[in-house]
Amino acid sequence: MIKSFFKKVSNYQTEKISLAAGIISIASFLSFLLGLLRDRLLSGAFGVGNSLDVYYAAFRIPDFVALVLMMGAISVAIIPIFTQNLVEDKEKAFKYLANFLNVATVILIVVCAILFIFTPQLVNLIAPGFSPEKKETTAMLTRIMFLSPILLGISNIISATLMVFKRFLITSLAPIVYNLGTIVGIIIFVPMWGIKGLAFGIVLGAALHLAIQIPSFLSIGFRFKPSFNFLEKDFLQTVKLTIPRAIGLTANQINFIIITAIGSTLLVGSVTMFNWANDLSAPIVGLIAIPFATAVFPALSLAISKNNREEFLGQFYMALRQILFLIIPASALAFLLRAHLVRIVFGTAMVNWTQTRLTAACFGIFMFALFAQGLVFLVSRAFYALKNTLIPTAVSLVSIMVLPPLAYYFVHLFRDSGGFADIVATALRVKDIAHFQILALPLAISIDSVIQIILLLIFLRFYVKEIRYGHLLGFLVKVLLATTTMIALSYAVRQIFGGVLGSETFLVMFIQTAVVSAIAVIIYFLTALVLRLPEISTFTYFLNRLTSIKAK
Repeated sequence: MIKSFFKKVSNYQTEKISLAAGIISIASFLSFLLGLLRDRLLSGAFGVGNSLDVYYAAFRIPDFVALVLMMGAISVAIIPIFTQNLVEDKEKAFKYLANFLNVATVILIVVCAILFIFTPQLVNLIAPGFSPEKKETTAMLTRIMFLSPILLGISNIISATLMVFKRFLITSLAPIVYNLGTIVGIIIFVPMWGIKGLAFGIVLGAALHLAIQIPSFLSIGFRFKPSFNFLEKDFLQTVKLTIPRAIGLTANQINFIIITAIGSTLLVGSVTMFNWANDLSAPIVGLIAIPFATAVFPALSLAISKNNREEFLGQFYMALRQILFLIIPASALAFLLRAHLVRIVFGTAMVNWTQTRLTAACFGIFMFALFAQGLVFLVSRAFYALKNTLIPTAVSLVSIMVLPPLAYYFVHLFRDSGGFADIVATALRVKDIAHFQILALPLAISIDSVIQIILLLIFLRFYVKEIRYGHLLGFLVKVLLATTTMIALSYAVRQIFGGVLGSETFLVMFIQTAVVSAIAVIIYFLTALVLRLPEISTFTYFLNRLTSIKAK
């Protein structure tokens, strides 16, 4: 029975963009919940301080390798080239894939081996403020984690291939089992091996990420072939398309490495608090923007391949409106409940109320620019569909020139306090905390995200002259009106609950957050109905489709 169920899940195909986005979003939500459990277990086991600072710093380099070397190739080159070969001849497509998989694996192993040798020097770059003991532990964990980019690299190539065959369900489950592996590391490996158990948990998660997709991968007809042709035409074309994207991803990762380096020089626990705030905000983008951007990408590419600009614009506008329709109220509600969310997720770790407030303040700053972070995913994919990887790369390079100076400037500005620093600290209710320089990090990232999306939208307008943004103004006014109504009424509900029940225990905080969130969602959607926003129809279809699937 279990075998039959897994076979159905592995082979399930998704045709509609909205359904594919819904499946990705639900899977992302489940992965997010496991991520929250993981972070809460981490915080309970280690607390805010040296151990988690080391863990998050150690994770940065292997994550950098996986994103730059593999995600660039997957998002830009593998899908269109494999699809083109598949249309011509299935055997030719799988021959290309086998060669690419083999060569990419060899490259990953070589790169990770070289980085393994020079890990201590790399740690000095990403965490210059760490003590010698912390640097040594960071290097040890990093070396163990270098197994994960190899496994994830292979797994992500498989994921890209399965998406061509519309196997979105099984690819969406891979991140879930990845988080399960990290949780096993915390619960089982840490008691056995200490902090090294965290690194082995990451490796286990990567192995599970790969293993769950292999049956589906084999079912589409792929078979391993010992081909290692570095000069094969399609492989070289893949590399050519990948290089600009890889450069852009490198710039983004360098930015986060610099942010980690700056954070390591601040108050002890700053790296951890920043990462927690970032981890808490990232799932909102993962639940809303990434699913729609991922699901609409093939449709955008198909429209361009048919030279149908009208269809391209229709799909782009649909995804753009849907993301804004969801991410604006979601980020506003998250800002309202920022302290509740931080205490629910990380409450067991906070040594004192000050650390809770600083983490919540960082999270709150991220919320102001979350719409920009979300739209970057969509607009970048619009460029990829147009077979243009240079503009997103150029914007990423601008980012690497803007973000570090901004971060350093705000750190010094907040250290001296007064003026703008006091306004920000007062608005986020941390004015009475002596050291709030950590707020400089999310503020710099947020401003940088807004700059990125403005540049991308401007360049897209020049590249696709038929695009018009003016007609979105009325839509945005309605979304903001519905959001403002939701926040005003939700704030009143939150204050009533806080006054009646207090906010001392996890259960009370959880109930408050759940009730206020549920009421906020109802208010927003009712207001959207009154304002006749058509985006609600997408959810009606999605719910009907899910019901029909369940009935079957």
